[in-house]
Amino acid sequence: MSKAYKASGVDIEAGYEAVNRMKNHVKSTMRKEVLGGLGGFGAAFDLSQLNMKKPVLVSGTDGVGTKLKLAIDNNKHDTIGIDAVAMCVNDILTTGAEPLYFLDYIATNKVEPETIEAIVSGVAKGCKETNCALIGGETAEMGEMYHEGEYDIAGFCVGAVEKDDYIDGSNIEEGDVVIGLESSGIHSNGYSLVRNLINKSGVNLEDSFNENQTYLDAFLEPTKLYVKPVLSVLENVKVKGMSHITGGGFIENIPRAIPEDKDANIDVTSYNVPEIFNWLKEQAGIESTEMYNVFNMGIGFILFVNKEDQEETLNILKSQGETAHVIGSISNGSGQVNLSGVQS
Repeated sequence: MSKAYKASGVDIEAGYEAVNRMKNHVKSTMRKEVLGGLGGFGAAFDLSQLNMKKPVLVSGTDGVGTKLKLAIDNNKHDTIGIDAVAMCVNDILTTGAEPLYFLDYIATNKVEPETIEAIVSGVAKGCKETNCALIGGETAEMGEMYHEGEYDIAGFCVGAVEKDDYIDGSNIEEGDVVIGLESSGIHSNGYSLVRNLINKSGVNLEDSFNENQTYLDAFLEPTKLYVKPVLSVLENVKVKGMSHITGGGFIENIPRAIPEDKDANIDVTSYNVPEIFNWLKEQAGIESTEMYNVFNMGIGFILFVNKEDQEETLNILKSQGETAHVIGSISNGSGQVNLSGVQS
């Protein structure tokens, strides 16, 4: 049967090898609450060991988008799994939830065990950094759906937060401050435009972008994981709301975290915009305001706190190795973002 299946385009033996290559990576992410091991039909997590009185489960799912195409075209697969984890865990973190476990789904033209291992090594690295167990997943070989060498990855994570500590932004009020945590770069959004600009510019991706990175390294820099520093803040500060700056940039994502009768007033001169975004703007020839509606522009995650908690929040983030800035404040309004200091 396996020979017939292989003849039709599915290599079972390659699948077995891929699973074996994954095992050590998966094992490195385990938590004590995980029941069973890799290979079962269902993954189990013992919530009773969390010592929560009224646990609320928070779930999220996401992919990496066309950033994958850049990784595939340049045969660099070991960081893209970090992006898949980050896009999910950073989302559920906005509610105050601690990520608990993660599952991945990889669909590919053909199972190449080394490539699958490289992808999963990134997933495991992201999970380990956020103390989120990689407890299951699926690798599907679908030659009729994907071109040679192509694959897609999506992730799903679950976290938990005490019901009384659940954060929804509803108590954000006038005078609260907006604290922005710096991004590691473009993260995982806007890559249809990024790839178009790379092709248009004719840049050699192996050339140096700065003293530490090639252009390829800069474009594939994985999405920053904000879980540990933000959880540290939550242990000490009453955070009122949070926003993960993904597709839609400041303009779309900040209003998702604030009440409809409040505005977020952002001073974009309060921090330095990374050079990668200046390069993109120059290549695209678009207005600066539009850049804030597409990219994170150097701020990947936002906290809304009482002004009295501003310094403590910044100090905790600094102690966790994060660079953060007060980038704005909240006023009464209509649920929109007002940008000041934008250069043409």
